[in-house]
Amino acid sequence: MTLGKRALSLIFPVVLAGYVLAAALIYYVQGASILGLERARLWQQMGLLTAVFQNEVTQNRSFIYSLVEGGAIRLFVNEQDPAYRSTALGVRLQQSITSLSDDRKRFISVAIIRPPLSVDYYFEDSEDPFAEITEQQLEHARQVIKSPRLSSWNYLLAEGLEPLIVHSEFIDPHTLNRPVASAKSGAILVQTAVRPQAFLDMKRALEKEYGATIEIGQHQFLAQGSLSATATLSPALFARLTPDPVFLEKRLGTLKSLLALGAIALSLFTIALVLLLVRRYITNPIARLDRQLTDVMTGSRSALLDADEAGEIGRLSTNVKRLHDQSMQSFDLVQNASWTDTLTGISNREYFNIRSTQILEEAEAEDIGCTLLFIDVDNFKFVNDKHGHKIGDELLKTLADRISTIVNRIVCERGLPNGLFARLSGDEFAIMLRCQPGGGTITEISNEILALFAEGFEVLDKAYPVTASIGIAVYPEDAHTLAELVANADAAMYQAKSQGKNGSARYSRSLHEKRNRQRRIEEELRILDADDQFHLVYMPIVDGRGKVTGCEALLRWNSPVLGSVTPDEFIPIAESTGLFSKIDWWVIDRAMAEYSQIRNLFGAETILCINISSAELYTKSISDHFCACADRHSVEARMIEIELTETFAVKLGEQSRRNIEILRARGFRISIDDFGAGYTSVQQIIEYTAETIKLDRELVESLTRSAALPTLRALVALCHAQDMAVIAEGIDTTEKMALLAAAGCDLYQGYLISRPLPLEELGIWAMQRLIEQARETALPQERHVRA
Repeated sequence: MTLGKRALSLIFPVVLAGYVLAAALIYYVQGASILGLERARLWQQMGLLTAVFQNEVTQNRSFIYSLVEGGAIRLFVNEQDPAYRSTALGVRLQQSITSLSDDRKRFISVAIIRPPLSVDYYFEDSEDPFAEITEQQLEHARQVIKSPRLSSWNYLLAEGLEPLIVHSEFIDPHTLNRPVASAKSGAILVQTAVRPQAFLDMKRALEKEYGATIEIGQHQFLAQGSLSATATLSPALFARLTPDPVFLEKRLGTLKSLLALGAIALSLFTIALVLLLVRRYITNPIARLDRQLTDVMTGSRSALLDADEAGEIGRLSTNVKRLHDQSMQSFDLVQNASWTDTLTGISNREYFNIRSTQILEEAEAEDIGCTLLFIDVDNFKFVNDKHGHKIGDELLKTLADRISTIVNRIVCERGLPNGLFARLSGDEFAIMLRCQPGGGTITEISNEILALFAEGFEVLDKAYPVTASIGIAVYPEDAHTLAELVANADAAMYQAKSQGKNGSARYSRSLHEKRNRQRRIEEELRILDADDQFHLVYMPIVDGRGKVTGCEALLRWNSPVLGSVTPDEFIPIAESTGLFSKIDWWVIDRAMAEYSQIRNLFGAETILCINISSAELYTKSISDHFCACADRHSVEARMIEIELTETFAVKLGEQSRRNIEILRARGFRISIDDFGAGYTSVQQIIEYTAETIKLDRELVESLTRSAALPTLRALVALCHAQDMAVIAEGIDTTEKMALLAAAGCDLYQGYLISRPLPLEELGIWAMQRLIEQARETALPQERHVRA
């Protein structure tokens, strides 16, 4: 509402009130006269209604006397033959009743009743030829019979039926006169009922006119309100009509309208003059201030103009301007806080999404490109868990400062628009630049960021083993929306991780195809029948003498849609989508089902090694499943070795540790797989709860290539000191095996011994190995015989 309208809404009632007061006085004087006239008319109408009702009662009483005197009732009552009485005399009585009615449409009924309550005859002049006497009429007859009275009448009201005036009269069956009270038991009761149509019509007309129902009852009514009238229909029947208030209001409406129009006309003339003065000196100056404020809020104006008005309006404008300036300062502070990452002080994800959307819109309008660098800190969780959140937070803050410095310096040197640097989540950062690859900017920024991690990332004078993986996606070549751009840069970042970490990768068609394949792998994993598409292969483990001491069960998947899918492809997808349990449980059950054949090939003490997802140990059901499968396939728990990755063993939680203890308590063996692939301290080796340590193939390759025999011996000796057997993976040359044997390694596994084989081929391999061993044993004996 504008200020002018507010002034009108305040002034108009005041001016109008004076005129309305005068009109009200006139209205109440004239209204009292109208009320008196209407009250007199109402009482007159109720008197007429009473007269009509009493006339109806008199006519009903006359009707019953005329019927008795006609002779038809005498013949009917005195006839002894029931058949003749109900037919011929009943018809004659019906004709007498009809002849006495002056209105063919009027409802009349006659009943002849013998005490105690036997209805000999009933007729009603209606459209229903099978009509019967109503319960209300019978009840009235019953009351008359039980009472000492010889005649009675009543006004019957029944729900769903029109009202009736009922008259009951005892007559002597011989004299047809009213009997004496002592002869009442031998008399008959003649009952007539008429519908008081004239009374009902007048009653409806009054109810319609006054908009209210006429109350009728056997108790005396009192008049209600200023307009109400009562009537005595009979000594025991009373009526009251209290018109609807709207009736009187309609009568007074004309007077009220004339007075109101006069008051309004005079008010409008007075108000027009007052508003002219108010607008000139009050509302127009305030309206100008309001327009300025509106322009500021919509962005058309940046600040309010200085006030040139005097008095209260001028001071109001000055104070509003001061308040606006303070509000803008507070708003800027709040907005900056909501768009800033509290830990690092750079932009957060919310501001990144808002500003990046604007940057892409500007780039589309100007037909230029943008580049997004998606940065993830590798091994940050390991450092954060090992060294504490304080070090982790300090690492992120230091990294944000250094990257921000690099981006600002390079952008400034190359004369590019300011870049957007933001922290998206825990250890993920993003840089949005308004430039495209090819000019060297992206390469320079990526290389300088990666150089920060070349010798470990230094924080508080200490280097920590973290690196960075950078994914790069370009708009509009790689994506057309911000969501697509972020997703594609994220995919490129994972490609950089897979290439060895601390590197960068540009989103490409191959990455797009890889993401599509990953999506199809996930879809197939959800619907596949494991028995049809999965199968196990086994890789033998041998001791220093070449004897097979165990076999590791490895999963293979041949999909009819995707072809052969390697575990390196589908296992990470299964773990990230929660489908690992379906796979692990199938592997456990199938490996134990086939264990009897492995035992037949290599002996009863052959160990079966089963890899399970690290996420399984967070559930309580895994130990029960291992036990159930072992019982079902009659496999001793001590012959099963459960392999866990080294990185998982380092960060065991309470639930995982309890599950491992439960499995060991039930007899299962625990093996730490891929030892040396992560970051493991001597203290953590001491704390491992396992029977076996499996040296990772990359660690084996590194130590054997440098011929680091003392290091190997120390590592193996430390494991032996903890009562752990040592298995070396990746044995593909005799030199590696000889060096590891010299270091004291217990068991060996690799392609020098055998590649992973299906169960059928594993049997052939076992037979060939027996033949070779027999041949090697026989050769010295043959030489000895020849000698």
